[in-house]
Amino acid sequence: MIVFDQLRKNDPHLRTVTWGVLAGMCILFVGLWWVQVVSHRRYSENQKAQSFRTVRIPAVRGQITDKHRVALAENRPSYNVILYLDELREQFRAEYARARKPHLVTNALPFWKRWLGMNPVKAEYTRLNSAQRLALERAVRYRVASNAVHQVSTAIREPIPFEFDEFMRHYTNQLALPLPVLQNLDSNQIARLLEGGASPPGVDIEIQPLREYPGGTLAAHLLGYLGRDNSSMEGEVADFSFRMPDFRGRTGVEWVYDAQLRGKAGEKFVLVNSLGYRQSETVWSPAEPGKNVVLTIDATIQFETEKALREAMPTTRGAAVVLDPNTGDILAMASAPTFDPNWYIPRLSHEAARWMADDYLKPQINRAMQMNYHPGSIFKIVTGLAALESGLNPAQVFTVNSDPEHPGKGCIYIGRRKIKDLAAAGDYDFRKAFIHSSNSYFITNGMKAGIEAIVGLGQRLHFGELTRLIPRQETSGNFPTLANVRRGWHDGETANICIGQGQIDITPLQIAIMIGAIANGGKVYWPRLVDRIESGDPNSVEPPTIFPPRLARDELNVNPRSLKILREAMVADVEEGGTGQRALVRGFQIGGKTGTAEINDPAHPSRVMDHTTWFASCGPMENPRYVVVVMVESGASGGGTCAPAVGKIYQAIQKLEQKTHPAVARLP
Repeated sequence: MIVFDQLRKNDPHLRTVTWGVLAGMCILFVGLWWVQVVSHRRYSENQKAQSFRTVRIPAVRGQITDKHRVALAENRPSYNVILYLDELREQFRAEYARARKPHLVTNALPFWKRWLGMNPVKAEYTRLNSAQRLALERAVRYRVASNAVHQVSTAIREPIPFEFDEFMRHYTNQLALPLPVLQNLDSNQIARLLEGGASPPGVDIEIQPLREYPGGTLAAHLLGYLGRDNSSMEGEVADFSFRMPDFRGRTGVEWVYDAQLRGKAGEKFVLVNSLGYRQSETVWSPAEPGKNVVLTIDATIQFETEKALREAMPTTRGAAVVLDPNTGDILAMASAPTFDPNWYIPRLSHEAARWMADDYLKPQINRAMQMNYHPGSIFKIVTGLAALESGLNPAQVFTVNSDPEHPGKGCIYIGRRKIKDLAAAGDYDFRKAFIHSSNSYFITNGMKAGIEAIVGLGQRLHFGELTRLIPRQETSGNFPTLANVRRGWHDGETANICIGQGQIDITPLQIAIMIGAIANGGKVYWPRLVDRIESGDPNSVEPPTIFPPRLARDELNVNPRSLKILREAMVADVEEGGTGQRALVRGFQIGGKTGTAEINDPAHPSRVMDHTTWFASCGPMENPRYVVVVMVESGASGGGTCAPAVGKIYQAIQKLEQKTHPAVARLP
């Protein structure tokens, strides 16, 4: 061999080159061995990772039902038009070829080419740089896709918006997934599309579950609403290539029990080619549907409560609570004005957003729990009970002095301050003073009982504390503590507390709990809204999670005689021409108390700026099973605005109880 012969001639340069070539070949061989043998598994996994895309599949959300299993929040099928871009690749190439149609150029051919008959006219393509080529490719793809969308639009006879930027965003980032074209088709659109014959290439109809609230505004503040959120839940895989649209609870029951309602998302693998187009897909783990949440509310009572509250005034701003005094179960809770949770699916419109942001109406606020109000004269229930417990003789007569500035009306002086009395001047015992809501009577006897007795009773009712019914959707209110009243407290402040004014703010829910304690003999219950959480599969053997009524939160520890006297006075307020007479329901004995609290102008404390009107009640009084509280902002009076609304609610309850099967099969 020539090379080896030269090496024998002791040529150092040639020998160096030869050994260098041999070393390089060894290095190449070792590298090839390392890649093919040692590292083949890592490269194989990388190749798979580049070929597969993981997709998060949201689970079907569980139902929210009333106590009779009437669906308040459920799911309905949503029919959506989608476009698979991977099926348009041939159209993309054909359209690109047409877009780059060559132009003809006449060339001067040499003699021999002309002699051979060659055509001097030649087709040439315009040369494009990379930016021009990319722009043309984008325009071509959009043109093909928009033609397919136009065919769908023609079939359903309605325009379909199709933006270039949105198309390119999907093509660039989510090519392996179908492109949404039109969502939530109605029956007419589906029929027209199916009757139109063969669908355009790449166009298909998919069915996805969509959250629906069949009652519209019914129990909206309790149910809450959903917001877009594709993030993983605890226990799910967090790292996905793509996430299909999903929702998460933002307020109310939808938020508190979101983990149970949302279920567990599934996972599928999409095989893509080198360009990113979908080749096939495989479901790796199916989604697990969410569980159903069963509430304590009654859909029929909720409907009638909302209706009565809505009709209380032309534009009602108020709240109503219906509660079982023997368990603390919420049977209905309404707030007005309200909203429709369906507005948030798939997203809130600009018009709905303006309504929700109205700073005067505040439709997003649950006034039954999230706003504080002076209770006014309904707090005389607490003042009267404290006075009775301190030894007040209910038959003892008290004389209300006449107000010289308002003939026919009474008044009382605390120091040099005059407090007006809407009750007429004259003699009053406990029953008469309660019926006519005499400020003078309850201030005098409340002060005799002492502010500590009143505050102690209010603390056993847990005023100024959260009920923890729905987190993030409640205010605790304000109520003085024993430490407050023992330090720098004045008689004028005691007088205010006795008639539900001054340093006291309470929510309608807290008032309902208070009335429940009066009705059931002195037990202060925690309110309960959720009865159970159970599987959505009727054949499931998984036991439900039950939330039984909790033990009493507290005891009033008062004499049953005092409660009996108070309940009799509440009945008289309705049946004997008192301020609550407009709540009267024949055959259903109701006991209650009206209230009208003054709201003073902060700039001028002596000037009354507005009123908060109340009616708090329970019934039937022989065996109280219901507490009904209605509060209306800017009402005329408790007896004129709220009592009629309470009467309508009891009439609906009475009719419901007269039915053989009180449960309804559908929403009212």
